[in-house]
Amino acid sequence: MTWVLNARKLLNDVRSGKSKYHAIEIMACPGGCIGGGGQPQHHGKSEILKARARAIYKEDSKKQIRKSHENPYIKKLYSEYLGSPNSSLAHKLLHTSYFDKKKRIIVTQ
Repeated sequence: MTWVLNARKLLNDVRSGKSKYHAIEIMACPGGCIGGGGQPQHHGKSEILKARARAIYKEDSKKQIRKSHENPYIKKLYSEYLGSPNSSLAHKLLHTSYFDKKKRIIVTQ
């Protein structure tokens, strides 16, 4: 549980202004985004999740371009079409929103 204490200290440092960081993103999914929503289900089998994480990280480590903001194609897309990150056009085309679909189900007979 050392990580919890470290996280709490970091959060307190951010709140008090002692930290160089302004925000902290916490990944709540087991294995980070690899085990998150929209990914293949592992049905609680941690060995599947760990194997998938190892394979993805191994594949990623071989890539010449590993960061999306350094990808020349992404840079070109922004400079020639989208403008800047989080511009209204970028937001319209690249972002999504979530809503409760249960309310939208219509049953007909």
